[in-house]
Amino acid sequence: GDPDLAATSQLIVALADAGADLIEVGIPFSDPLADGPIIQRASGRALERGTTPAAVLEAMHRAARHTPVPLVVLSYWNPIVQYGNGRGRATDPRPFLREATRCGVSGLIVPDLPPEEAQGFREAADRIGISPVLLAAPTSPPPRLRQIARMSEGFIYYVSLTGTTGVRDRLSSDWLQGVRQLKLITTKPVCVGFGISTPAHAAAVARVADGVIVGSALLRVMEPYLRKKTALITRAVSFIRQFRRVV
Repeated sequence: GDPDLAATSQLIVALADAGADLIEVGIPFSDPLADGPIIQRASGRALERGTTPAAVLEAMHRAARHTPVPLVVLSYWNPIVQYGNGRGRATDPRPFLREATRCGVSGLIVPDLPPEEAQGFREAADRIGISPVLLAAPTSPPPRLRQIARMSEGFIYYVSLTGTTGVRDRLSSDWLQGVRQLKLITTKPVCVGFGISTPAHAAAVARVADGVIVGSALLRVMEPYLRKKTALITRAVSFIRQFRRVV
């Protein structure tokens, strides 16, 4: 929804064509606790335009018709359980999951849902046919890593640092031991995100992890062009191609 939903659909297709293996689309939320200032600003602008979860899913649906690349939603828990609230309880994720599946979404990342509270969500997602992607971090002890590895489907999202998303000049090595631990206990892909800002960062991560997740750095490149949609898409594509060449 930033700068608008038509641009969201176009960006999904353009980034897939540029070599992205998977596209993560964030649903704007008023309290994005895991996100740094760049994503917070984008989320705020989208909300000001009246962007809703249903509208984001429809934008993804339009894009899914034009690309085979898997689409994943990142949403905080509140919008998920409030979705379709008029038709049921406000603690039920199934209306959102059903609509996401209809719109071509393959997986769902919920950064504020800990694994200890996620069993019901995971069971509902499994029945409906959408992969729950759980997050692990450098602060996750071995028993928790095993629990996350068991519950996550599609891939495991490993947070590279302790803190929020955002652009970093230097990539911390905090992620390295945790990724290696995960790869000893699971065959599921482990993808690393948070703070990956340059092709050099991505190349270093790709030597150990199975995937590299880039968000804030991409949005920073696009932010100056919010009123020039063609230039915005061109800049985004050029940026992703730099990462594709080294991963």
